[in-house]
Amino acid sequence: MTEASILVRAARKSHGLTQERLAELSRIDQGSVSRSERGRDAGFGTIDRLLAAAGHRLYSAPTRRDDAATIAAEVGKQLRAGDRDRALRALLQLNDNLVAEHGLVRGILGLAEPESTKNPAWDAAIAALVAWRLGQDRIPLPAWVDNQGRFLSEPRTLNVDPADPVPPKSEVPEEFVKRGILVWRDTFASV
Repeated sequence: MTEASILVRAARKSHGLTQERLAELSRIDQGSVSRSERGRDAGFGTIDRLLAAAGHRLYSAPTRRDDAATIAAEVGKQLRAGDRDRALRALLQLNDNLVAEHGLVRGILGLAEPESTKNPAWDAAIAALVAWRLGQDRIPLPAWVDNQGRFLSEPRTLNVDPADPVPPKSEVPEEFVKRGILVWRDTFASV
């Protein structure tokens, strides 16, 4: 389930707004915007006003699974802690969440643009995973998956385990190859 703070930050950044500009548009003071993005002072009315000012609406979906924006925040947290294994587990959880849903709900899980993990390879992997799984249901892709920052100029792995062999492109999902991420297709197989 997406936290309100992640929704507000993602909505603001998707339109290139600063906190100050969002405060002006929503007629909420900048301190409240900042607190809302940190998970404080986030009543429904405040969140609704902030999202509306950023050109978004709040909808309810029949799922309790975390979306790409929430998972990306967890991936970033684990990478900052130096734990690539847990970052990979979070990415695999996103895969499981997307696979478990179909149609509109699957699309909703990929809709909000995730914040950067501060690691271009992981950002590309998140975009690739969303594009791959939404593509399976022929769901239109959100624009963020094709942002320039979601592609690597040189193919590489996620460097989770240095002992892992580099997969040949024939064993990598097409959306990952397209974005320069070399990860085994089997990594995303259900167990």
